Amino acid sequence: MDPRLLKYAEQNAPRYTSYPTAPHFTPAVSSDTFRAWLGELDIDAKLSLYIHAPYCRQMCWYCGCNAYAALRDEPIALYVEALHREIDAVADALSAREVVEIHWGGGTPNTLSPERFAGVVAHLRERLDLSNVKRHAVEIDPRLLTNEQARAMAEAGVNRVSLGVQDLEPSVQAAIGREQPFELVRSAVASLRAAGIDALNFDLMYGLPLQTLDTVRRTAQRAASLRPQRFSVFGYAHVPWFKPRQRLIDETALPDANARYDLAQAIGETLAAEGYVAVGYDHYALPDDPLASSASLTRNFQGFVETACDALVGLGPSAISTLPQGYAQSEPEVGAWRKAVVERGLAIKRGRELNNEDVWRRELIMRLLCQFEVDLADFGGLCAFVEELERLRPLALDGLVKIENGRLRIPAEARPFARLVAQAFDAYANVGAARHSRAV
Repeated sequence: MDPRLLKYAEQNAPRYTSYPTAPHFTPAVSSDTFRAWLGELDIDAKLSLYIHAPYCRQMCWYCGCNAYAALRDEPIALYVEALHREIDAVADALSAREVVEIHWGGGTPNTLSPERFAGVVAHLRERLDLSNVKRHAVEIDPRLLTNEQARAMAEAGVNRVSLGVQDLEPSVQAAIGREQPFELVRSAVASLRAAGIDALNFDLMYGLPLQTLDTVRRTAQRAASLRPQRFSVFGYAHVPWFKPRQRLIDETALPDANARYDLAQAIGETLAAEGYVAVGYDHYALPDDPLASSASLTRNFQGFVETACDALVGLGPSAISTLPQGYAQSEPEVGAWRKAVVERGLAIKRGRELNNEDVWRRELIMRLLCQFEVDLADFGGLCAFVEELERLRPLALDGLVKIENGRLRIPAEARPFARLVAQAFDAYANVGAARHSRAV
C-alpha cells in the first residue's frame, strides 16, 4: 500500500446500505407508522421482500449478523409460526401486491426444513402476487445443505443461491470457528446445480485471523474453479463490543490495516485473473452476469443489486424495510419480535422518516458508490457543497477523488476507499456515537 493511504485504511466509515444509516434510526417510527406507509404505496408498486431467518445450527465466531444458535427444533418452529402471522399483517396493510424479488438472509435460511420453507413461500403466494418474481435468492450454509433442501428451493421458485464460503484455508477456518472443507462446498454446488439452480454467489472475507496473501489467493482460485456467477468480498469487522462472540477470535492474529488492504487487493486481482469483473467496490461477477452489465446498479441491505424496486419490505426479526417515506426496522431480538407479532401483527422497533435533504443526499451517495462519479450540478452545484468539498480536499490531494468542473470521480485504484468519499456528504457523519467498520 502507498504509505499515504494508510491513514485512510485505518479510518472507519458506514457501509451505506441505507442513508441515513441504521444508527440514526429512532423509535419515532412505529408499527402504526409502518402500517400507514404500506397502505400509501401505489397500487402498481413493484415490491422486493426480504425474509430474515435468525437461527443457525452453530455460531461462527466472526459473525456480525443478527443471529442465534438453535440446537433444538422448537425455536425454529415458533419463528416460522410468527412469520406466517407477520406475512398476513403485512399483506393486510399493503395496497400493492406485485412482488418482483425475494431475498432470504440470516442467520441461516436453510435451518428451515424443506417443508417449512415451501410452506412460507406458499403462504406468500396466497397473499401476494408472485407471478412476476424475477429473482428469488437464498443465503445458505453449505454445511447444512441437503439434496432435499436444494430440490425444495428450486420447486419454490428459488433461482439464485449465495453460499457462505468466507475462507477455504483449514487454519483460518479453525481460527474463526467455521470448519468447512472445499470438498463440502463443491458438493453443495453440485446439489444446487442438479436441482436446477445455476445462479450462484460466493461470499469471501478478508481481514480474518491467520490470513496471508498466499492463503487468500489460494481460496479465491479454488472458489473460482467452481465458477459461481458472482462473488461478494467483505472485510471482516471486528466489533466485540457489539458482538461478544467475536471475543473468541485471537485479536493478535488479525491483520493490520495495511495487510487488510493488501489481502483485499490480492483477492480482487485473483478473481480478475479468473475472468471476473469488479462491480461496485466489493462485488465481482462474470462478464455475462446481469450485475456486471447493469446500467441501473444500486445498493441496499443485500449489497449491490441490478435494479431498485419501489419498496423493500422486510419480514422477520431485525429486518429493515425501505419505503418511499423512510426506513422501518423490526424488533431485533427474536422473543420480542415474536411477542409483538402475536399481539399486534407488526413488530417495528425503530426507523427513520426521510426529509427532502435525506432523499437527495442518499441519491448522491449511492451514485458515488455505484457509478463512482457524480455531477454536483444535479444537486445544486459547487456552491451548495462548500463544507463537503473542504472535507474532500485531503482525499483529492492523495488521489482518492478527482474534482473537475463540478464533477466528482473516484479513480479505479481508489475504489476501496469509496465509502470515505461518500462520507463527506453524510450530514449525520458526526452526529451521535455510532461505531462503524474499517473503510477497507
